[in-house]
Order: sequence, then C-alpha cells, then structure tokens
Amino acid sequence: MYITASSSPSSSLLRAASAYSPTRFFRSSFRNLTSTNQASLSVINHHRRSLTSTAVRSFHCSVPRWSHRLDWRSPLNPRSEIRAFNPIIEQLQRKFATMAAEHPFKAVLTSLPRPGGGEFGKFYSLPALNDPRIDKLPYSIRILLESAIRNCDNFQVKKEDVEKIIDWENTAPKQVEIPFKPARVLLQDFTGVPAVVDLACMRDAMHKLGSDTSKINPLVPVDLVIDHSVQVDVTRSENAVQANMELEFQRNKERFSFLKWGSSAFRNMLVVPPGSGIVHQVNLEYLGRLVFNTDGILYPDSVVGTDSHTTMIDGLGVAGWGVGGIEAEAAMLGQPMSMVLPGVVGFQLSGKLRNGVTATDLVLTVTQMLRKHGVVGKFVEFYGDGMGELSLADRATIANMSPEYGATMGFFPVDHVTLQYLKLTGRSDETVAMIESYLRANNMFVDYDEPQQKRVYSSYLELNLAEVEPCISGPKRPHDRVPLREMKADWNSCLNNKVGFKGFAVPKEAQGKVAKFSFHGQPAELKHGSVVIAAITSCTNTSNPSVMLGAGLVAKKACELGLQVKPWIKTSLAPGSGVVTKYLLQSGLQEYLNKQGFHIVGYGCTTCIGNSGDLDESVASAISENDIIAAAVLSGNRNFEGRVHALTRANYLASPPLVVAYALAGTVDIDFDKEPIGTGKDGKSVYFNDIWPSTEEVAEAVQSSVLPNMFKSTYEAITKGNPMWNQLSVPSSTMYSWDPKSTYIHEPPYFKNMTMEPPGAHGVKDAYCLLNFGDSITTDHISPAGSIHKDSPAAKFLLDRGVERKDFNSYGSRRGNDEVMARGTFANIRLVNKLLNGEVGPKTIHVPTGEKLYVFDAAMRYKDAGHDTIVLAGAEYGSGSSRDWAAKGPMLLGVKAVIAKSFERIHRSNLVGMGIIPLCFKSGEDADTLGLTGHERYTIDLPRKIDEIRPGQDVTVTTDNGKSFTCTVRFDTEVELAYFNNGGILPYVIRNLIRQ
Repeated sequence: MYITASSSPSSSLLRAASAYSPTRFFRSSFRNLTSTNQASLSVINHHRRSLTSTAVRSFHCSVPRWSHRLDWRSPLNPRSEIRAFNPIIEQLQRKFATMAAEHPFKAVLTSLPRPGGGEFGKFYSLPALNDPRIDKLPYSIRILLESAIRNCDNFQVKKEDVEKIIDWENTAPKQVEIPFKPARVLLQDFTGVPAVVDLACMRDAMHKLGSDTSKINPLVPVDLVIDHSVQVDVTRSENAVQANMELEFQRNKERFSFLKWGSSAFRNMLVVPPGSGIVHQVNLEYLGRLVFNTDGILYPDSVVGTDSHTTMIDGLGVAGWGVGGIEAEAAMLGQPMSMVLPGVVGFQLSGKLRNGVTATDLVLTVTQMLRKHGVVGKFVEFYGDGMGELSLADRATIANMSPEYGATMGFFPVDHVTLQYLKLTGRSDETVAMIESYLRANNMFVDYDEPQQKRVYSSYLELNLAEVEPCISGPKRPHDRVPLREMKADWNSCLNNKVGFKGFAVPKEAQGKVAKFSFHGQPAELKHGSVVIAAITSCTNTSNPSVMLGAGLVAKKACELGLQVKPWIKTSLAPGSGVVTKYLLQSGLQEYLNKQGFHIVGYGCTTCIGNSGDLDESVASAISENDIIAAAVLSGNRNFEGRVHALTRANYLASPPLVVAYALAGTVDIDFDKEPIGTGKDGKSVYFNDIWPSTEEVAEAVQSSVLPNMFKSTYEAITKGNPMWNQLSVPSSTMYSWDPKSTYIHEPPYFKNMTMEPPGAHGVKDAYCLLNFGDSITTDHISPAGSIHKDSPAAKFLLDRGVERKDFNSYGSRRGNDEVMARGTFANIRLVNKLLNGEVGPKTIHVPTGEKLYVFDAAMRYKDAGHDTIVLAGAEYGSGSSRDWAAKGPMLLGVKAVIAKSFERIHRSNLVGMGIIPLCFKSGEDADTLGLTGHERYTIDLPRKIDEIRPGQDVTVTTDNGKSFTCTVRFDTEVELAYFNNGGILPYVIRNLIRQ
C-alpha cells in the first residue's frame, strides 16, 4: 500500500497498522509506550520511523527530518510536531492503549527535571533498576545496556538480552550475543556511494518482487560527509584549495550528483558537501549529539560508521565504531546489529606528558601497547588521574586509532573536559546543561572531583604519561613504533633486513646510492630514505589544535633561522575543517607554513587514503630508474605498503610538527639528537631542538587562537554547500535511472534472479585456491583505494569504454561501479601471493593451466568453468579500513570461503554479509604447517541445513591429495547464520521487509 497526500492519513495509517500481526507490529514499532499519556505521545512520535514505510509515508511531507534540522543552539521542542498529528496519534492511542503496558521496563521511565521548573524529558533510568551489578559496569557497557532497555520489545530485543548485559562480568567471557540499535549511522563518500547504490538497487529488488519500494528508507539519521574525493594535484600555491576542488568536481561530478539525488530520494539522510572537512572532525565538532532529545525521550548518542575511524567520536564520550557498509545499510533500515558482548580493557592513565611530547607520540605508544596486549573485538576504556591532563582533542586522537590497535573502540567517558569542549564548539549552554543532567542522572558521567566507584574490567593496562617519548611509526605498519632517538639506527636496519614489515633488503654496496637529477632546472638528488612526500593530513591529527599550531611554530622557527624545505618534496596541508584554517590564520602561523610549502590543499582525507596525487615527473623518474627507497612522512593513521603512493616504499606516521621537521631535514636517515637539520642563514648548523616548540609555547598559541565563534561561523554554513555543489541538478524520482554506459555508477548484480526463498546453507566442493597469503593482508591489499595502474584489468575496462588515463581517478572514487571494483579486487601492486614464489604484484597462478594471470582474469577463468575458489591466509586477515568492497569484490570473483589464522573483526563480518564462509585454522596450525601449497582442490564439509550449523562449530576441510584438517567456522552469532542462509545480509533484509 502506498499512501498518497490525498489519502486520509488517519484511516490509511490504521489500515496499514492492522495489516500486521498486532503483537509483532507493536513490539517492533511502539515498544516504548507507557501508561502515562504524555509519555505515550512522546514515544509514539519517537518511534514513528519504526513503522513500516507504507504507514510512515503519510508523514513524509509534514514531519521534519528530525535528525538533520537539529539546531545545537536551541533545544528541540516536539510539541508543535505532535500537535499536527494529534488526531492520528489519539486514534492510535485508543486502538492500542492495551499495548502500552507491555514495555518490560516501563517502571524505570523517569522524568529529568529542568532547573527552574518543567522537565528536559523522560529517560530509562539505570539507577532505578536497583541492581548493584550496574555500578561496577564499564561506562561503555552502560551505553549498550541503556539501548537494550529502551528498545526492549521481547521481539528484536529481549529481557534476556538486558540481563546478559547487566551480568556482563560473567557473560562477556562466554562470548554471548546481544542486539544493538545505534542512534545514527555515519558515512563518507568512498563508502557512502556504494551504500546509496545498494539502497537504490534494493528498491529495484523490492519492485521486482512486487513489494513497496518506499520501505527502503533509513529509519535512523544518516549523515554522509563527502571528504574522500579530493586529491593533492596542486600544492605549494595560494590557489591550491580552489584548483583541487575544481579538479575534484570534474572527476566526480557524476558521483556527487548521485549522492545529491540520494539526499532527496531517501528520508533521514543528510549529505555534507565537498570542501567542508574530514568526516570524523565534522562528527566531533558538529554532528555528535552526546544525548538525543527526541520528542521528549532522552537517550545516549551512539553511531556506527562505514569508516573504521568512526571511533574518533569515542573521545567525546559517544559510543561509535566502524562497521562494513553492508552492516551499516541494515542498521539504517532498522535491523538490530548482532554483536558479541565485548570484553573491556581498562586503560589507566597517570602523570603528565613531558615538555615537547605530542598527542601523536602518546597515541603511537598506546597503539603499540594495546596491539601487544591483544584487544581485537574488545572495547578499551580509559580512566585515571591522567585523564585531566588530556584535552578533548588529545582523547580524540587516541580514540581515532582504535583500528590500528585492533579494538572495537577506545572510549573516554564524559567528564568536565567533554563539557568544556561542547561549549567551545558552539553547543548552547542549555543543551550542555541537558547533557550533563541526563548523564549524571543515569550514572554515565565521570566527576573526578568525587570518590570513584571501582569498575570491573576484563583486563588492565597502565601508562604513566611522563614515560611517553617522541616517536614515529613505520615504515609499513602503524603499530611499528620507533622512538625518535632510535630512528637512524632503525632505518639502517630496515635497509639491511630481508623484505618484510621492517625490511627492504638493499645490498650493502647499494645503500649509499645517490640519484642526481634536474628539478625544474635546478640540481637535485635523492638517496634511500629521502623524503618526497610530507603531508599534514587525515583525521588523526588535524582535529588537534596543539599539534597543528605546533607544526606552525616549527615552520616559523625554521623560517626565522633560514631553513627551507627542498622544492622537490611534495608538501601539503589538508585541515580537518574550516575551523583549523581560522585558528592558523588567527595565530599568524599559516604564513610560515606557506613559506615552507605547506599551503592548504583542500578539506578532506588526502594522502592517508592514497589521494596524494602524482609526484613531479623528474622525481618519479629518479626514484624508478635508480630503485630508490623513497619515504613519505604523514600525520595520518595508515601507512600500509602501496597505500600512500606507489613510489614511496617507506611511509612513516608522525605528528604534524615532526612532518615539518622531516621535510626540512629531507630524509628519515637522520639522528635528530646529534645531526643538524640544515644550515641557517648565519652559516651555523641548525638542530632539532632549535626549531621544536615548548609545551608552554603551544599552549599559549592554542589559548589565544582557538575561539568558540570559529566553530559557530564554520558550521552555520556547512550544509549550504559551495557554488559547484549547488549547481548540480538531480532528478526528483525516488527510483534511480541507471545509465549502462556509466563508469562510476552501475547497477550491481547482488539481487539478480532473487526470489523470496532463501538459497540456504552451502558447503564448498573441489574449489581451487585463488590466492595463498601470509599474515597481515589488509583491506588495502584486497581492495585498494588509490590509483588505478595503467596495465591493470580495471584500466583496460576503462580504456575500452573511452575513459582516458588522466580520467581514471581512483578505485575509491569508482566504488559505485561493481565492474571496475571486481577488476580492482586483489589489484594492489604490493600484493605478496605465495603461489607466485616471491614475485610481488596483483597476479596469481591459474592452477589447472599453470598460467600466470591477473587475479581478476584467473577468477573469471574459474567462474566460466563452473569452479568455486577459496583464499588461504595467515593472521589478521582483512585488517585496516572497514572496506565493504574487500568482501563484495571477492564474492563477485567467485570466492566462496576464506581460511585464515585469524580475521580482523569488521572484515570477518563483511565476509559473512556477502555470503562468504570465514574459517579459522586451529591454534598452532596454518597452511604451511599443514603442508598446503595452494595447488590443491578444497572441499569444505558444511551441513546443508542451516539449523544443523552452530556458531563457532568445527568443520572438516579435505583436499584432493588426501589431506584433511579441522577448522572453526567463524559465524559468531545466530543472526550471522541467518545472513548466510539468505545469501548475505542485504537479501536477508529485503525478505524480512517484504514479509512484514
């Protein structure tokens, strides 16, 4: 049923409601009804989005898009919204009054009084449960508990789920499953485009199956920030921002038009235009609510995002983490996320950072500690006296790198520092008062001035901040921390070591090689370790005024002493938001950054995602022709091989001030304690300590330059866009018209020939091994985001369709086209596949013929012959970004299973979401110990009936040469089994929506 504007809203809504089983309908739609009239009104309005879309349709024109017209500076008043629909709501109340008492926790719905009279709203009170176990729960677990209580309907969320969370101390070690409904979903454009493509495709599937296409609409707020498309094409220019944005729009006009269409075609979806900032900083400074006040119901903000660094918001006390795009789409459509109740590592901080030590030094130290401790699949919660010494931006820097230390999130509970940040960033006093009142009343606020109730954690770590020392991380992984004082020795050992995460195997006689060349008419030279890219980039540090202003101070001191960055080093500065530009200008330090080549190049994720742009041709030739191990130094969070730039084999993560320092030195082969950075204008040597600012200098710059009105003025205009965005015209249709000639947006084949009958469980029979990997295969290896190599299958596809090489753009920008992305799967130029016996590159052996082919071509050979394939892998398979194409791509190539020593959390979930079986070798075993070469054929004996499969059960894998071994099936929850039975999470969602 589709309710038009001319339909009678009340009768249509009641007819729609009565079409369902009353118990199921109300449990999923009105689970928060209470016996009091006002609470009933509030909760009905709050849950109106949980109605199936046929019922909600009548609200579409009149009900505001509740999540995105929220004004931080004025508290939300729902009464005017309710008044317009009072007749409808009153009929619903009368019809379903008997259901109001069904909420299992109606007794703890409590009023939160407003100072001076009235109330802020009502909330589900944890203290009102009178359960002493709650007082010992980590704060992060309390957020899960509140969500379960509020959403409890004994259908999707059951009382038993609430009890599991309350009894967390005993249940978490048992790996029990719980449902979780996040308050909102966050996207960036690299992951947002395929998400919107999938939603549009799901509407088509609903139409083909004869169901209501309007059921495909986000039921929770969805914020999409376009920040991953800008590339560093133009740098060292006052005009760089405008020039790069013009190129960005030329390349991405089709993608941007598609996203703009999505913002109007789907309800509850806000798109923040290009040039606004990095998604995580916009989330931190503007989108993060901390506490929702929706129609009088108060509850904690929580978010899942399709970027793994969604965790940055945890620094603000908002529970958030990265999920695959597939999982996020299900959450948008009202499906509870099934998750294993996590253990929580308590990380105690004490002391104070020493003079000159940065937040980046701290986070690289924390990353190494937690990676060593082992926190995959766990929450990390920070506490202790040292918390008061960390600014909110410092906390966000630590939280941002949760994926690098492997945790689901690194959580900082709300305290006075959080409240001060909210006021700094323009949240109104009344809103901050509401947030503090709610969190205090619900035992979710930490007041370090009061005695602390001891909380229980699964395990404990402690760090005295005074022990942190300056450091960087690399050359190939973010958790390979190197103390600055050891950097020269470490670099030399990397040259000597065999090829690996800490080695390049450069022969002794070649280590001193000098490549001389001409750079725009002036003599230049490169050696092993020479810096060719120096980028202040990415969300990790560009949210932090102390390190950004610190970088400016280094540039200023260097200018005053007469040091200059070499012109052939590609320098860039990509701030996280317009606020950064304002305070760099206010401080007067942007002038000095410009003098050193660090002009602002754009607002978005640039070098860290691989959008570093081309190197000057003379530099690129010098590197390639002389086989130079060139270096990039960036203030990002990812430095995996082949990610930053194809020609920089050594990539180091560093604080923004250190990025400037290494750019000035021109090499990573330097001991900053003993060797001069350069020669000053007076002819004397200039050392590191001569240009490094003190903690007091940085603090003074922050205090005088970072002002509240900067945040207000920046975000008042953030959704207005820019002239290029505003000129994009898009169709008004709610169904997308696919252009078969488009190389950016293409209708994917996921629902081709789909029926209402699930395909059921399946094993694998006589599959060939497509690839045989070792440890630490990242999602960048599986589905690269950067440039498209000129000889790759994706390049051939584009050239065949008339796309010139200069217009290839990147894999990340083409994620809306499955044909490009399937060809880009396993296309990383640094891929190490054991089937190639040491050769590096995106190829494999086609086992039946012995031919060496591109992975895509080999996969198509297998598919055309009707053969399944599998992938063998080592530990930490799928680490890195939460990249859904790293699962979608293998599925399109015909991969049916991945057998690995261990999986990264999000990637394993994504594999299940695409119908691929994740299997783990038994402890102490892997392909090598079992004598597997990858030339065998593999049969996985999985029961054919889904009810015969259990999460975590053992299965037997046999090969055609008689070998047999046992693996654990990594379906971790019953819900994941349901996804597998349906051929993936999206077909599961479609069938569920149709059956409702």
